[in-house]
Amino acid sequence: MAALANARDVTLAVRNWIEAACSQTAYIEPGSPWENGYCESFNGRMKDELLNGEIFHSLREAQIIIEEWRKH
Repeated sequence: MAALANARDVTLAVRNWIEAACSQTAYIEPGSPWENGYCESFNGRMKDELLNGEIFHSLREAQIIIEEWRKH
């Protein structure tokens, strides 16, 4: 729950900062990869290159393997 509360705090802080800067965020329709190609490309690559070939037995093991993949 602490991590979830922290995520809410970060979200609120970012929203307040954007509002104070008199700016707006761009809305990206869920399921619209053509609007956010970088994230969609990363997610697809991570799934194909890493997640489809691994079975994680603990959260810590997943963190270590994913970090090694990220640095590779």
